[in-house]
Amino acid sequence: MKTIGVLTSGGDAPGMNAAVRAVVRTAIYNGLKVMGVKQGYNGLISGNIEEMNLSSVADIIHRGGTILRTARCEEFKTEEGRKKALTVLKVFGIEGLVVIGGDGSFQGAKKLSELGIPTIGIPGTIDNDLGYTDYTIGFDTAVNTVLDAISKIRDTSTSHGRAVIVEVMGRHCGDIALYSGLAGGAESVIVPEEGFNIDDVCKRLIQGRNRGKLHSIIILAEGVGKAYELGQEIQEKTGIETRVTVLGHIQRGGSPTAFDRILASKMGAKAVELLLEGKSARVIGVKGNELFDMDIDEALSLEKDFDKGMYNLTKILSI
Repeated sequence: MKTIGVLTSGGDAPGMNAAVRAVVRTAIYNGLKVMGVKQGYNGLISGNIEEMNLSSVADIIHRGGTILRTARCEEFKTEEGRKKALTVLKVFGIEGLVVIGGDGSFQGAKKLSELGIPTIGIPGTIDNDLGYTDYTIGFDTAVNTVLDAISKIRDTSTSHGRAVIVEVMGRHCGDIALYSGLAGGAESVIVPEEGFNIDDVCKRLIQGRNRGKLHSIIILAEGVGKAYELGQEIQEKTGIETRVTVLGHIQRGGSPTAFDRILASKMGAKAVELLLEGKSARVIGVKGNELFDMDIDEALSLEKDFDKGMYNLTKILSI
């Protein structure tokens, strides 16, 4: 193998740049040529590709987002679109590909491997919704972004004696809500994996007010309920002024934490090593702080385990 490619696909995540940097520099260290594919699978179909060198990835380890940019690509889901991508890969002499993204990105990598292109997947998504790995790149940074917001919201809600619903990302996976809720001392954490009772939420707020608490924080994962309607109902039932803060895409941006930079760097280097070993259709994960690789089909078949113990702990510690 003489030339490999690297692309980022799906939603951007802090730490993707650190992973790209590690792929490029590890490849060059091992005598490989590296081609950067821009705008994900769109760029693979359109030929938006350029060679990368050591300077291409200088001064990016601390930057959020992805210098390769990213995009959704419906055309790649078609057989014709994938044939176009395969032709482009051959034109540029790309013999192996590193794909950084989530489950949709991995599905694309799987399809390319079936067409004879060795592919290695690196998990990059803030949702932490891949069942085969403890952590995905970007999750830790997103949680810390939410935690910083909670601290600021608590200051102003204390001043006014308010309750605040903080809506965070995680339509199908509640890990951002769960981790930030526990770390931020939230009164209630509402996630898609567990049902919630509005009366129980209100009871906790009233109990807190009765013991002299001046603020209350409720963490709500997007998609579980309508935040503004929930806030109105809480205010009507408790008499506590309730506001809503939707954090939105702020959770995807920002400088990655040390944890995400290190994880991304290790995974990026590991991906190149796997390609050099002749492996394909593999994804990289981390369990117990140890990196491993596994078959992409097996990885995609594993369901995400929700940490019920941590969820119960948020209830115990918020009495």
